[in-house]
Amino acid sequence: MLSVPHLDRDFDYLVSPEQSDDAQPGVRVKVRFHGRLVDGFILERRSDTDHDGRLGWLDRVVSSERVLTPDVRRLVDAVAARYAGTRPDVLRLAVPPRHATVEKQPVSDPPALTVRGVDATAWSAYGRGAQYLGALGEGRAARAVWQALPGEQWTDRLAEAAAVVVQSGRSALAVVPDQRDVDALHSAAIKYVDDSAVVALSAGLGPSQRYRRWLSVLRGHARFVIGTRSAVFAPVADLGLVMVWDDGDDTLAEPRAPYPHAREVAMLRSHQLRCGALIAGYARTAEAQALVTSKWAHDLVATRPVVRTRTPRVVALDDSGFAQERDAASHTARLPSMALDAARAALRSGHPVLVQVPRRGYVPALACGKCRTIARCRHCTGPMSLPDRGVGAVCRWCGRTDAALRCVRCGSDAVRAVVVGARRTAEELGRAFPGTTVITSGGDAVVSEVPAAPSLVVATPGAEPVAPGGYGALLLLDGWALLGRQDLRASEDALRRWMGAAALVRHRGDGGVVAVVAESAIPTVQALIRWDPVGHAESELDARTEVGLPPAVHMAAVDGDPAAVTALLAAAHLPEDAEILGPVELPPGARRPPGTEREAEVSRMLVRVPRDIGLGLASALRRATGVFSARHDQPPVRVQIDPLHIG
Repeated sequence: MLSVPHLDRDFDYLVSPEQSDDAQPGVRVKVRFHGRLVDGFILERRSDTDHDGRLGWLDRVVSSERVLTPDVRRLVDAVAARYAGTRPDVLRLAVPPRHATVEKQPVSDPPALTVRGVDATAWSAYGRGAQYLGALGEGRAARAVWQALPGEQWTDRLAEAAAVVVQSGRSALAVVPDQRDVDALHSAAIKYVDDSAVVALSAGLGPSQRYRRWLSVLRGHARFVIGTRSAVFAPVADLGLVMVWDDGDDTLAEPRAPYPHAREVAMLRSHQLRCGALIAGYARTAEAQALVTSKWAHDLVATRPVVRTRTPRVVALDDSGFAQERDAASHTARLPSMALDAARAALRSGHPVLVQVPRRGYVPALACGKCRTIARCRHCTGPMSLPDRGVGAVCRWCGRTDAALRCVRCGSDAVRAVVVGARRTAEELGRAFPGTTVITSGGDAVVSEVPAAPSLVVATPGAEPVAPGGYGALLLLDGWALLGRQDLRASEDALRRWMGAAALVRHRGDGGVVAVVAESAIPTVQALIRWDPVGHAESELDARTEVGLPPAVHMAAVDGDPAAVTALLAAAHLPEDAEILGPVELPPGARRPPGTEREAEVSRMLVRVPRDIGLGLASALRRATGVFSARHDQPPVRVQIDPLHIG
């Protein structure tokens, strides 16, 4: 495969009679290209060619295994077109490296498949949940966005949906954020589908084991495939349902070119194969809500009485300076007395208490000094920053300067830096809970489960252990460390992380309490208090539509040498409705484009287009990248379509 963009096309080769039987579409081959051997795949066999010159011969067939199926090939083409990438880059994500020893091992016939019956009672709590399972069982392309309730065994629900599909004679695919989720869903799946028909794929497997499992999927032995983001390309035979859990998790976005998101790839696959789809989570992204709004997917949510019964009691505790002056407890543990009392009550009842603290390393942002609303650009709604030079606030997206910032919410001209990045430790919190066992979870030391006994569990978002029977209380510290990030998805991500942790807490009838240290008037905090992720996603989608931000539009981020970025956009023949923002310096925390010198200046320009011409934008940038690649006269430039974090 040739990774350079200008060579992303098909090449014709002659096949000798000795190779003809094995040289079938989808197999791996070696070919000579400009004097060197390169890897490739046979896409089709033809008896003629439109090439005018002399054709070379196929060097050899690496294996007769057809590893590139027609369905995956179509998906690869669609992903490359959607993300302005090259097919070789997508193929590296879709087809794992060959392991010859595993491939040559004899293949045994799979045992007879047994699927246990599924009780749809638990799904009945979600409006048309039972009807959704019925539609899957009938083979219909039922698509839904499911809002899981707190305390819900989401792994059992996904396993039930998969079992219904497998029982109907088709296969199911589930994509989850991390290995913990893979293991949990696999354990739930084998309660309904034979272990031999359930395959778990993840990057943590060794090369041989991963390829062995992938081959079992390719050969049709696996009926329910579970994996992390790359599993969305798995060659599942007769796919009837593709599921994505917690689509707002950053790990579902591929960090390698062309940077596809597993949710978008799953939706492309569902559309191409006319199969069912399920986007699920405790919270909801604006992208998932857009699927419901466009009628592409149905809404699976519980009624408000059921929500009130199943959720913990949520209270917001102001962390303002005035509140701290009135509450001496907040000085020692950064927790108001009400939160400390709730935690102590849970510990006395014999239940563990969970404390969620934001990770280190978030970038400071500007906010109103009075009401703390994040400061945004009047022109493009990008985040504002204060550079070292005294020229006023500067937009990190379009580079415009605002010499007199004024809050759009309260009109105040006071500005404060929202310094995020936790510098707290479990020992610091432990001083407020003397004599209590303290357990930490996060980073390289993630704890999967804690005993149902009094303890203080301090965890970073996403690393919260499960407690049998649920936690008695949850304390969400430093709400502004999440809400104050200078990121388009800051509030959405904060609510997702909060709800993911709150879902582990006992419901209000059993005394479960969630205390969030943030101002109660903030819409994101209100959404947590009401447990209304759908309403919050609707508001997010409406707000982004109003100001022209994804997913209401498509946006491309072009990073690289300032002159190269400008030249690329000038040569791209962008659609007429395209709007160019920038240039600005590469946002803090963003990776430098591959191949860029460490000392070289890197800038970013954004291109925004209406949603209906997103493919036109990707196509224009793809062609221009190919032209620049052929010239070899410009430094490398990175193109990302709808990046997860714009700035």
